[in-house]
This record gives sequence, structure tokens and C-alpha cells, in this order.
Amino acid sequence: MTTYELLQMLGYVFNILGLLICIGGLTLARRPERRVLGRSLAVLGFVIAATPLLLQLFGLVQPIPAGAMPPR
Repeated sequence: MTTYELLQMLGYVFNILGLLICIGGLTLARRPERRVLGRSLAVLGFVIAATPLLLQLFGLVQPIPAGAMPPR
């Protein structure tokens, strides 16, 4: 299994976990005394959710090249 295939499988986990952390951070940010912590958690959740895409963007994980379609 290549790192790209592993990243594709774990992409859903990263997205769901990041979404939950981001929603929790935004909920926490509604309180004035917890605003900085909530915003920090929201940014952290966004980064976790975007991790698969960021790894490909920065070239840390190379996608598998798709082959040419066979003739019919």
C-alpha cells in the first residue's frame, strides 16, 4: 500500500475529526472569555481537515499517475 492510498483512506477520518474540532472551537468561541481558545481550536480543526490536501499540495505525498485508457 502506497502512502497515497493510505492518505485516501484516512482522508475521511481527517475530515470528520477536523470538522468536529472546528465546530467545537466555534461553539467555544461564542463565549467572550474563551474566544481566543475557541478560534485557535477552529483553526486547528480546519488544518486537520485540510491535511490530506495540504500534503499533496506541498509535495510530501505524490499521487499515483493514471494510465492511459485502453482502446476499445
